Amino acid sequence: MKKILLLSMLMLTVTISYAKDIKTLVVTTQPQMHCENCEKKIKGNLRFEKGITKIQTDLKKQRVTISYDADKTTPTTLIQSFDKFGYKATEVKPEKAEKPEKRKKK
Repeated sequence: MKKILLLSMLMLTVTISYAKDIKTLVVTTQPQMHCENCEKKIKGNLRFEKGITKIQTDLKKQRVTISYDADKTTPTTLIQSFDKFGYKATEVKPEKAEKPEKRKKK
């Protein structure tokens, strides 16, 4: 019984230690991305930054979405990292969803 309890506590401790605080940062770049080579340049350089878990680019919306471990890096550090390879990044704030207008009943 003691072994099972000890093993359970050990597993719980290990599980908690692997929990990460993953956050998302959306930025737009200057100069703007206009081709696949721009996307490759951004992804290729950002992948070396500490704490980044995923990078997605969207040419149509001109956005770069970065998922990162908040315990290892900050949005400010990520934005500054664009300067290293010739881009200026600006954070895109999430847009608030518009509430539909209520219709009056006649």
